[in-house]
Amino acid sequence: VCRGVTILLMTLFSLTNRVSRVLSASKVFIPHRRIQFHGGSHPQGNKEPKAIQKQESWFVKVVCTLFVYSQPLDDACLSYLNNNLTPLIEFEVVKWLKNPTFGLKFLELSRLNLNINHSFWTYNLLIRSFCCMGLYGSARLVFDYMKIDGHLPDSTLLGFMISSFGRAGEFGMARKLLAEVQSDDVMVTIFAVNNLLNMMVKQNNLEEAVSLYKENLGLNFNPDTWTFNILIRGLCRVGKVDQAFEFFNDMRSFGCFPDIVTYNTIINGLCREYEVDRGHSLLNEIRLRDDCAPNVVTYTSVISGYCKLGKMEKASALFDEMMSSGTLPSVVTFNVLIDGFGKVGDMLSAKSLYEKMASFGCIPDVVTFTSLINGYCQIGDVNRSFQLWDAMKVKNVSPNVYTFAITINALCKENRLCEACRFLRELQCRNIVPKPFIFNPVIDGFCKAGNLDEANRIVAEMEKKKCDPDKVTFTILIIGHCMKGRMLKAISIFDKMLSVGCPPDYVTVRSLISCLLKAGMPKEAYRISTITS
Repeated sequence: VCRGVTILLMTLFSLTNRVSRVLSASKVFIPHRRIQFHGGSHPQGNKEPKAIQKQESWFVKVVCTLFVYSQPLDDACLSYLNNNLTPLIEFEVVKWLKNPTFGLKFLELSRLNLNINHSFWTYNLLIRSFCCMGLYGSARLVFDYMKIDGHLPDSTLLGFMISSFGRAGEFGMARKLLAEVQSDDVMVTIFAVNNLLNMMVKQNNLEEAVSLYKENLGLNFNPDTWTFNILIRGLCRVGKVDQAFEFFNDMRSFGCFPDIVTYNTIINGLCREYEVDRGHSLLNEIRLRDDCAPNVVTYTSVISGYCKLGKMEKASALFDEMMSSGTLPSVVTFNVLIDGFGKVGDMLSAKSLYEKMASFGCIPDVVTFTSLINGYCQIGDVNRSFQLWDAMKVKNVSPNVYTFAITINALCKENRLCEACRFLRELQCRNIVPKPFIFNPVIDGFCKAGNLDEANRIVAEMEKKKCDPDKVTFTILIIGHCMKGRMLKAISIFDKMLSVGCPPDYVTVRSLISCLLKAGMPKEAYRISTITS
């Protein structure tokens, strides 16, 4: 038997170069994701695997060659490998194969046919490789083998797996893994749990995040301030500020204290729900604390809340208070104030703030200019807004979709359709994704002027730019054609609206039916009524 194995091993010399080429080709399974050792603590105390000797390196290549070219292995080969394969060499074989799928097959072969205790690092390498490839089922299978063979994951590997599952949206797998390792008394770091909670919140799985938090409270899980900040942010983002306050009030019972991030999140949530006075009260609470002070974000959130309510006197007073406290305003602070003054028609105050920005080192951006343009358009001074367009060009500030929409809408209200079309043409020359609300005022203007051909031409251009008409676009066209007596065309547009999956609203349906009845087309009116009912 030994002589036969010796002959076989000598024959394998001629194959090792060929197997190297095969394995090099297999690298395509994990492009740019070759897994190196990540260190970290290990339950058995090994910091990292030892380096193999030169003769062992040759033996690794021989084993790889046998595995790739000699399946199934006969009893003589299996016996030889059983006597000579060590956990370290087995790890190097899996590593040298350079393909996790091959590595898993070798692991399964050796588990079934060889009496070998695989090292932690073999499982670690395969799990990380499969996670990086997005093959989470295979990673989970290797993890199960790992537990069966008597190994437990360390906190580094466990955190990596939870993060990988979470990034892929596999929250069920991540939660199941957490529950399993906790029953095995494996330490789960607060960082790993927080990371999973954070990914759940970011991917709009807020209820699952709250459920995970509650599940882990009785399992030696001690939340920290970051845990509460994640959940409070998620709840405030969806308008559940009262529930966020419940977590806020629970913090101290876990030995946690709110930091400025906690306060800013809650205050912003309150102001977005128009509970600005409550937000202002919390700001005053922070000012009384020794370990925390309001920053520009805190002040700006409350100022923005007052601006949205049109309470510009309170917003201005808080701005002055912020300056007195030594907190300098940011571009965002100026923008919310300029926008607020513009919406109440106080362009003198808006312009004054704009002129002060430079003295605080704040450079006006597209939001600043768009807010000023909107303010002038709202008071009917469209020509003054053109000066701001010129200023943007001088300062090399590119307009956005809202800058165009505000200007085009204002021009259409003054029936300056040719100028509005000029801005539409400029929009199409820029790298801006067009939206229906930009085109709709122009289409409406031409329909009301009786120029349906021009309105249809703009719709055709709109569709050419991959901008599909919305409910408002279709309603404008239907009413426009009805007013010109083009009933069949109006019906055709309505049918197209349905065919593209754009549901008509009450205004669209009632307007069309009313016009059809006036035109003496009761059958068509009845058909429309039946379809929409």
